[in-house]
Amino acid sequence: MSLLSNRVRVEDTTEAINDLFYQKGWTDGLPIVCPTEERVLMMLQYSDRTAEEVLAEIPPLYGEATLEKIAINAVMAGCLPQYMPVIVAAVEAMTVKTFNLHGIQGTTNPACPAAIINGPIARELGVNCGPNLLGPGNRANATIGRALRLIMLNLGGGKPGSVDKATHGQPGKYTFCFAENEEQSPWEPLHVERGFPPEVSAVTVNGVSGTTEVLTMVDGPLPVEVTAERLLLQLADAIAAWGSNNWTSGIGEPMIIFPPEAAQILASAGYSKASTKEFLFEKSSRLASSYPPHMAELMRFRRRVPETVERFYVAERADDFMIVVAGGILPAHTVHAPTFGTTTAATKPIALRDGTPAKSVEDFKTH
Repeated sequence: MSLLSNRVRVEDTTEAINDLFYQKGWTDGLPIVCPTEERVLMMLQYSDRTAEEVLAEIPPLYGEATLEKIAINAVMAGCLPQYMPVIVAAVEAMTVKTFNLHGIQGTTNPACPAAIINGPIARELGVNCGPNLLGPGNRANATIGRALRLIMLNLGGGKPGSVDKATHGQPGKYTFCFAENEEQSPWEPLHVERGFPPEVSAVTVNGVSGTTEVLTMVDGPLPVEVTAERLLLQLADAIAAWGSNNWTSGIGEPMIIFPPEAAQILASAGYSKASTKEFLFEKSSRLASSYPPHMAELMRFRRRVPETVERFYVAERADDFMIVVAGGILPAHTVHAPTFGTTTAATKPIALRDGTPAKSVEDFKTH
């Protein structure tokens, strides 16, 4: 297999390589792995497509995401070749029209794609679904998410300060990738909820604006005092805080990441995913009278509703909430991740070119 990309000659030192890439605006500011021809070809071994095949066009500049260009950015991010099928599925998901990657790339909001990986391949690759899953320490989480960012930067043109107009940004714009803890979840996994069989591996992307820890700890020893209703009431109160795009517009898919122990407390009390969403949807709603008049007027304007509407919700319907089970010990810590608003989450299976779901990343390996 021959590669089509232009070659760049540079002194063979880490300093010279990274200085060049930084000066050219090809990096996220962190050091990269040099995408040599040998490394890119190794990455492409885990794809059953040709190097020149265009997988998608990345907005807002709509650069062509060929398999070769995706592989180059994956190498730069520090990915192992085995991660390539996951990155391909994630690129397919985040370029679904309703995900609105164009808006996410250029907004002043700190929105970024959060990639949630489900199924056997997540476990095969060791994607972290446990303690510190949103933090450092796991190569798959760190580099798969970073590869998506570099693809958005180098193929979509999402350069900070020019196209990317984020007022503050957020650390998740470097990388935001994790797996769901399906084994310890009492509920159906995210990808099953979204229409895929349990044995299929899939990637879901959601356009999140950051994360907020919701401390559901109450007086008394844990976990005895963390009852299902108390946990949900405290979470709903946090969701109801003014300030997110979900709240001002009443649209989006706010994401809740429950640690396994919290999810088990809820399930033991009879809560399904659906009833948990319904509880949060209703209890996080606010009356117009709870806002200053000018804020209530703004809410009605943004939501395009008449003055007779008295109750505001954080989303259009309860089912718009996205619930994922992941994280470490203790039910006292739950994560609320509000979303950009004008974005709809998308899920794509990790599948071969003909659409056959992959049982392992080794199914992709070509020789």
